Amino acid sequence: MLQNYLTIALRNLFKNKVYSFLNIFGLAIGMAVAVLIGFWLHDELTYNKFHANYDRIGQVKTTQTFNGETGTHSAVAIPLSEELRSKYTSDFKYVVMTSWNFGHILAYGDKRISTQGLYTQPEFPEMMTLKMIKGSRNALKDPSSMLINASLAKSLFGDEDPMNKVIKKNNKTTYKIAGVFEDLPRNSEFYESSLLIPWEAYLAEEPWVKNSYDQWGNHSWQMFVQLNDKVDFNKVTAKIRGIPMQHLTASDGQEEVLVHPMSKWHLYSEFKDGSVVGGRIQFVWLFAIIGIFVLLLACINFMNLATARSEKRSKEVGIRKAVGSVKSQLVFQFLSESILVVFIAFFLAYFIVLISLPWFNELADKKMNSQWANPVFWLASIGFTLFTGLLAGSYPAFYLSSFNPVRVLKGTFKVGKFAALPRQVLVVLQFTVSVTLIIGTAVVFKQIQHAKNRPVGYNREGLISVSVHTEDLNGKYEVLRSELLKTEAVQEMAQSGSPTTAIYQNQIGFDWKGKDPNSVPLFAIVSHSHDYGKTINWQMLQGRDFSRDYSTDTSGLILNEAALKVTGLKNPVGETIKWNDKNWQIIGIIKDMVIQSPFRPIEPTIFKLDYGWVGVITIRLKPGVPVRDALAQVESVFKKMSPASPFDYKFTDEEYARKFSDEERIGTLASVFAGLAILISCLGLFGLASFTAEQRIKEIGIRKVLGASVVDLWMLLSKDFVRLVIISLLIAAPIAYYVMYKWLSTYDYRSQISWWIFAGTALCALLITLLTVSYQSIRAALANPVKSLRSE
Repeated sequence: MLQNYLTIALRNLFKNKVYSFLNIFGLAIGMAVAVLIGFWLHDELTYNKFHANYDRIGQVKTTQTFNGETGTHSAVAIPLSEELRSKYTSDFKYVVMTSWNFGHILAYGDKRISTQGLYTQPEFPEMMTLKMIKGSRNALKDPSSMLINASLAKSLFGDEDPMNKVIKKNNKTTYKIAGVFEDLPRNSEFYESSLLIPWEAYLAEEPWVKNSYDQWGNHSWQMFVQLNDKVDFNKVTAKIRGIPMQHLTASDGQEEVLVHPMSKWHLYSEFKDGSVVGGRIQFVWLFAIIGIFVLLLACINFMNLATARSEKRSKEVGIRKAVGSVKSQLVFQFLSESILVVFIAFFLAYFIVLISLPWFNELADKKMNSQWANPVFWLASIGFTLFTGLLAGSYPAFYLSSFNPVRVLKGTFKVGKFAALPRQVLVVLQFTVSVTLIIGTAVVFKQIQHAKNRPVGYNREGLISVSVHTEDLNGKYEVLRSELLKTEAVQEMAQSGSPTTAIYQNQIGFDWKGKDPNSVPLFAIVSHSHDYGKTINWQMLQGRDFSRDYSTDTSGLILNEAALKVTGLKNPVGETIKWNDKNWQIIGIIKDMVIQSPFRPIEPTIFKLDYGWVGVITIRLKPGVPVRDALAQVESVFKKMSPASPFDYKFTDEEYARKFSDEERIGTLASVFAGLAILISCLGLFGLASFTAEQRIKEIGIRKVLGASVVDLWMLLSKDFVRLVIISLLIAAPIAYYVMYKWLSTYDYRSQISWWIFAGTALCALLITLLTVSYQSIRAALANPVKSLRSE
């Protein structure tokens, strides 16, 4: 019997080649999208699960309230770790302090490599269960040792054994390689940390860190903890929440701490008023829903085309029932045909996945593989295919098996005037989903463009930033500037503690005339050299820029508009601000600059002169000089001034563009899926239009004989489909508006949902529908009526 079913199924596939192609290709696209989204979801949901203690590791975060605004951050004070380690031994197995992921330059022989890594206390490798290839996880107990990952070992030493090799870091300190660990997977929080350096070495290299062991107000580090067995994260947070205020005063602001579980780091990273409110989990839900709907669209095509051609198989059903087939056998037959089609579609879908996976990885910023050798994947694929086959074939199977054999064989069987209603409902559902995706995609890109058009307050064009990892350039600013300006490729340069696209320092403790004594404002601090304003071309609104002509400018401050608003000063230039027991004079006000997120309000920021710490050299290349030539000349100067450092530069406009990467990635993925959804819907529409034209061929012939024009016949065949799409638009518009309004509300700086998005989407949907249907409609209208009527 199974062989008979297979023979009939294959015969039907080859007999109806167009419908078979539409079914298989539509299902293949839907399944390929579902598989790709499944890979993406698996990668997101298994983030950080590489670490064996995943469910017991947490990060300690601080929630601070300044001037009525509350924010939660990852930066903590060192003395908090000492208190947790000494007083809460029953709750914590490990309490580990680390630095941020700093850039470092490693030298071995003639090789110079720029990489990133952490200073960390020795328990970190054990807590994160690093897989050691060589050496021990306990190696960081030796301050002169270092752990590196396999990729860095390969880059530095090639095929040599890296153990006990001595390297120099940042042209200053030497370390021996005491261990090599496996590269962490791409979906790990510490993926970019290719080396681990002992915390004790950090204290020796940076005395200010050691001096911070009793400074509860200095939040410059990260803290990770591992809870003991059977200890609850919420209960631990309740215990330790109030510790900071036992050591701070009201003038320091309000501060609490919490333990954020590793299981929530990636997907639940956004906080409001000290509580988690979401994060990337919204994208997980979004793409899961898109994947389900795109697959559903493909299944709807199958259902529509199968039921539309029901009359073609009605006699087969009638004969089978007449010779003794029961309904369950017929249902099984049609379901088996459906599953066969779906299995063929799945192998085509997997081929599409293999081809598109490199592109998808680049687009989604992932490193997913095809899972070809994973038996779990194949078991899941078989289950997925069976489910899809049952879903796609269930309605046609029960529909076809319900035909009355007597009426079918007597030739009196008619599908009825409401037989097309389910198909119409499914078409409306298809286009409702597709139109909603298109509107959503348009709103996402409009929001991105809105933020890109936001005035940034300085000129990014021609700016590059060079990260400084060694002390070679300390105290050499004037010499470096002079050498760079001599090249004729540099218009201006300056040094600063942070690039123009980030802020590394925030401070409290400011006082000025008329300040509310109960307020504790927080200001971002940017320390820089002279010429900084000229280099980035910031816009002065009041007062003047820093100048070498005024020796008192070392005690001067420049505020942005947001900072001026916080102070409330009406005539700020010349006013005094007290900070760190020192009087500072406001010498100028600049236009707000977008330094952090372009989607958020501008932070109140204070700019001051400081030649002590060189973090970044910012350079404006001279207009008219070819960029390649200019960079070569700049590099030669840096090689001369700091021969041990690679020339590590970044274009400011590219760094700024990365601030939109998440939104652009989501928008691009959504637009691709929306396009595929429309394609699948159009495949189904094309098949239904073909069937409708075939079903009404005699009616068309009669109308043509009676004088109907091609345009009349085209309108006759097209209007029903256009009506269905209009209904879809009316349903999709309020759904899309509500969903996108909610999404936009998560941004402080956001665009409005414009009417033209809905109008443009409606016009596109109608045009696509007409183009899809018109081929079959015009073909039927142009057919010779003699051929369709001669059998009468």
